[in-house]
Amino acid sequence: MPVKSLRASPPSDDRRWLLVNATMRRHGYQSHALIETLHTVQESFGYVDMDALRFVAASLNLPLSRVLGVTTFYHHFNTESHGEHTCVVCTGTACYIKGGNDILAAIANTFDIIDGATTEDGQLTLMTARCLGACGLAPAVVLDDDVLAHYTSQQIIEKLKGAIENGT
Repeated sequence: MPVKSLRASPPSDDRRWLLVNATMRRHGYQSHALIETLHTVQESFGYVDMDALRFVAASLNLPLSRVLGVTTFYHHFNTESHGEHTCVVCTGTACYIKGGNDILAAIANTFDIIDGATTEDGQLTLMTARCLGACGLAPAVVLDDDVLAHYTSQQIIEKLKGAIENGT
């Protein structure tokens, strides 16, 4: 006799949970759908919070510890909401040598922010990456979804200020 699975209820009435459920349903609520489901949560909400982790764990019949472990292992998943703009500075060897650390310091000083944090006004989240895989573009910075290559610290600061002021 097949085991009947009980579906968990979404954490809220937000219609974005329908997208998450559709992803899990497409994979038969099997555990192998975990990463794709987490991607759907992240794309839908911008981050994966504890309510989402509990829902996904219950829906896929996985231990919460496994879902949390996967979420925190992969750098792609955010467990907290981010600012209006996200800036990722590459700190890989090529970028470091070409001034990536100077760019990181300039952003930190200008916006009074540390790596992994969001400014008090919620406008900017600063993150680092060990490598963006774009060594020929060093120093590389990703502002929102745009890769900025060969920029100086001052150019990055100007670009960030422009994005914040213009809301773009």
